[in-house]
Amino acid sequence: MTTLKIMFYLFNTYLYVPLFNALIYLYDKFSFGDLGIAIVLLTILVRIVLYPFFYKGARDQAIMQKIAPKVKEIQSKHKDDKQKQVEEMMAIYKEHKVNPFSAFFLLLVVQLPILLAMYKVFTTGIKTMPQDVLYSFVPHVGMLNYMFLGALDLSQKSIVLTLVTAMAQYYQAKLMLPKSNKAFKDLEMAEMMGRQMMYMGPILTVVVLMTMPSAIGLYWLTTTLFSAGQQVIINKKINIVKDHGKLVVAGDN
Repeated sequence: MTTLKIMFYLFNTYLYVPLFNALIYLYDKFSFGDLGIAIVLLTILVRIVLYPFFYKGARDQAIMQKIAPKVKEIQSKHKDDKQKQVEEMMAIYKEHKVNPFSAFFLLLVVQLPILLAMYKVFTTGIKTMPQDVLYSFVPHVGMLNYMFLGALDLSQKSIVLTLVTAMAQYYQAKLMLPKSNKAFKDLEMAEMMGRQMMYMGPILTVVVLMTMPSAIGLYWLTTTLFSAGQQVIINKKINIVKDHGKLVVAGDN
């Protein structure tokens, strides 16, 4: 079996099939025969499961913002010795127990595979309704009701849903940015990218969702709103304090 086939098998077995089964189960048991409600419930369930990853990422980001001046000092001090620069920076990250690659890990290892699996569920899965992948305890529901709350056809595109999702995306991105009065030219690279994504994210959302059925738009909107709510909680919970010279989150064990 080739590497690609193994990856495809793992993707189907551990992501697509469980998510598809969860959607059908929620549709049958809790949605009152409304696919949109099932999508909202599934999205919330997934976000709750992923909360520890997002909290860890937000925690690391908050601490890294606090140690950014020290990192900049090291970069300036060892600008001609990249190896020494990397060694001292990694030592600081280790001292404060942060992972500089947590955002990258969160995107590529956690979010992207789930997003692709959800895309397959909402395009291939609910269209073909493959009965052979249903678990024994998941009922065969037959035809799905695509009308969300009797008003939105989830099989079609929706300009209104797309624009609402884009606005929610902007709000969520704004919540994730640290408060700063600096001019754009004075921002650190990570802060610049965050500011740019606050505007680029909604634009990309519109471009992508205008080509997709509203089922995906509803998933995207629910994810964005729930993530914004999580970010508000995280922002209130995270309180960076010093503990024996190290920056830690108050309340962390």
